Amino acid sequence: METIYDLAVIGGGPAGIASAVEASALGLEKVVLFEKGQNHSATIRSFYKDHKRVDKDWRGQKVILEGNVHFMDGTKESTLELFDALLSSHTIETRFNTEIAAIEPKEPFEIIALGETIKAKNAIVAIGAMGKPNKPDYAIPTTLKDRIQFNLDAIGCNERILVVGGGDSAAEFAHYLSDCNNVTLTYRKDRFTRVNPINKSIIEHHAAIGKIRMKLGVDILSLNDEGARVMVNFANGEKEVFDRIVYALGGSAPLDFLKRCNIKLDSEGKAIYDENYQTNVPGLFVAGDVAARIGGSIAASLNHAYKIVQYIKAHRL
Repeated sequence: METIYDLAVIGGGPAGIASAVEASALGLEKVVLFEKGQNHSATIRSFYKDHKRVDKDWRGQKVILEGNVHFMDGTKESTLELFDALLSSHTIETRFNTEIAAIEPKEPFEIIALGETIKAKNAIVAIGAMGKPNKPDYAIPTTLKDRIQFNLDAIGCNERILVVGGGDSAAEFAHYLSDCNNVTLTYRKDRFTRVNPINKSIIEHHAAIGKIRMKLGVDILSLNDEGARVMVNFANGEKEVFDRIVYALGGSAPLDFLKRCNIKLDSEGKAIYDENYQTNVPGLFVAGDVAARIGGSIAASLNHAYKIVQYIKAHRL
């Protein structure tokens, strides 16, 4: 007989894992988790530097955990270990390297993947915002693709690097890279307004001792290919050459996917949902950064998952 899942979860980050774990803990028998990458928590693996601090109360968002996932302050490594343990200790069918193209609003839902269609009574979209990094407004020449990055993968030492951004990721990228590189941190505003106090203090200290050069209050107009290097043209008329540029401009949920799932969006392109994180499509929910008005809180994402699964258990099975 064809399997009809009680719940299909799309996205293998904290919200997705928590959704599957809560479903298992509350007795949903048929649960499947889809992740397009080779492993879970792709954002943490790709965008968090090694040993990065991971706070439960991110940016001062005080969160009292409500569910069965016991998350606390730690590091990148301890957070990944927690999610490894959760997946291994619960009976959850996990499908990595599986990208979902759309969710058809039928009864049951039809989850469209490459070469197959999976049916489920309920579905949770738990895709992370950083899965699709924001890019600058100006064009990046295709010849520069090996010198432009949006994470810290395979960056070595002894390079002149420009980090672009004004948030915590930009601050942490600059701090991490400054250990063995010549780093400039640039931001279009004249001061940081989105950096947590600890990162702000670290960056200011590194700037004071000359370990990180700050270039604030100026936009970038364009980039040029200078052979093995990148020419950056600033709005104030200055030009500088770097070996590599690392962008940390945040991320956005893929709107096309949400639209293909028939999820209604508000004027800012964010999913519309009720107090149970249920969208306009009955049985289709959003969790994690895709549901957050202020993204980034792992603890808040875990609570999304718990509330959704409680609702499904009570009203959707």
